[in-house]
Amino acid sequence: MKKVISYLVKYGIPLVIGVGLMWFLYKNVDVASMMDTLKTDVNYWWFAAVAVVSLLSHIFRALRWRIQLKAIDVKPSFSAVLNSIFGTYAVNLVFPRLGEVWRCGYIANRQKASVTQVMGSMVADRLTDTVTVLALTFVTFLLAQSAFGQFFDAYPEMKQHFMDVASDARVWIGVIVFFAVIGWLLIMKTENKIIKKIQLMARNLWEGFAAIGRMEGKWWFLLLTILIWGCYYLQLYLACQAFTFTSDLSVLAVLVVFVLSSIGMGVPTNGGLGAWHVATIFGLSLYGVGVFNPEHFDPRASAFAMLVWGFQQVLIIVLGIYAFISMAIDRRRIESGKTVVDTTNDEIKL
Repeated sequence: MKKVISYLVKYGIPLVIGVGLMWFLYKNVDVASMMDTLKTDVNYWWFAAVAVVSLLSHIFRALRWRIQLKAIDVKPSFSAVLNSIFGTYAVNLVFPRLGEVWRCGYIANRQKASVTQVMGSMVADRLTDTVTVLALTFVTFLLAQSAFGQFFDAYPEMKQHFMDVASDARVWIGVIVFFAVIGWLLIMKTENKIIKKIQLMARNLWEGFAAIGRMEGKWWFLLLTILIWGCYYLQLYLACQAFTFTSDLSVLAVLVVFVLSSIGMGVPTNGGLGAWHVATIFGLSLYGVGVFNPEHFDPRASAFAMLVWGFQQVLIIVLGIYAFISMAIDRRRIESGKTVVDTTNDEIKL
């Protein structure tokens, strides 16, 4: 019973949130107008370029994570790491956030390595993305103050809500207390088996994370980070070129939509279901593509969000299917001895 409740909390709630947001989004949308937009205002050939850039982003991410893995003496083949990246996004479609845990387990099991150390490298990988999003958000908000100012002038109650939350002392006290308790649990001396196990896991996670400071190829790591996020931005820019009503958006306008949609992806729903759509529609409204009205979303902005998000999910599913087939073949080659996995050097295929 506890397991059932746990699964419902982990995977049921994100699904309910995502579906609820989708229902909220499209319940009052003029579906006929949205379908007309998809028929007459889209050049679908642009999505071929979107697919190529998306694939490149996965390749760059695999190359970056492989650098981190080598820093903790875990040396899987590039194809194995790339398959784990493809599989991560596919798993996240069904089970939000479980994909990262799955890829760590897959690589650790394949290479006979510590799961928690591999997970530490993944935490560093994701933390790098978080820092990148925060930096992009800060720069974008500075560059696009006028657009956000116009929006908040139109919705003063929303601005006041943000100000109230940011100035609420209880919020900041809660954050400080939370991190203080976590820190105390990690450094306290105890014989409690559960706490000791948590502390061991934390040390192994830190080992995987700290490896980023001593790894070889730091500049490659930085370059790959730029390439990954450059690809993410370029995907959205190319998608904007596909629609007649977004093709003239400036580089900055697309950047604003991109940053908002990236923040939306932080909501734990299946593949950003619903949250990505709301953030994207809001971003487009800042630049004249409809008006952000939760009671009646613009059919053009809704069509944009639906098509761009839907295309990405189809691509993720296709790459996920490829990855799981490739991993099954790889497993058979290892079992038959045709691929020798060496945990100290690059593996050999016979």
